[in-house]
Amino acid sequence: QVQLVESGGGLAQPGGSLRLSCAASGFTFSNYSMSWVRQVPGKGLEWVSGIYNDGSATYYQDSVKGRFTISRDNAKNTVYLQMNSLKSEDTALYYCTRGWGLSADKYDLWGQGTQVTVSS
Repeated sequence: QVQLVESGGGLAQPGGSLRLSCAASGFTFSNYSMSWVRQVPGKGLEWVSGIYNDGSATYYQDSVKGRFTISRDNAKNTVYLQMNSLKSEDTALYYCTRGWGLSADKYDLWGQGTQVTVSS
């Protein structure tokens, strides 16, 4: 079954950290760029971060540069998002996606989403 399964979301305090994981199955993970996108109610989707299939290139939205780190382990078919120095504005539903780009039509496979809430 072709799927992406996220984990690791939850509640964090401002300045805290969370690590999101996304386990892929049913396709050749190492052939695909992967991304994290987030959705805030009432706002559009935001491309947070992306990583090439071989990890040779990454993308970060300006608001998360220096705080978030994307990585992948092709042997484990997993992509990660380490989120440090969290801010309230990072509160969102985070999706793991297969693809690369600014718009939703760049992604052809989505996980179910994991909620991240940053609050004291």
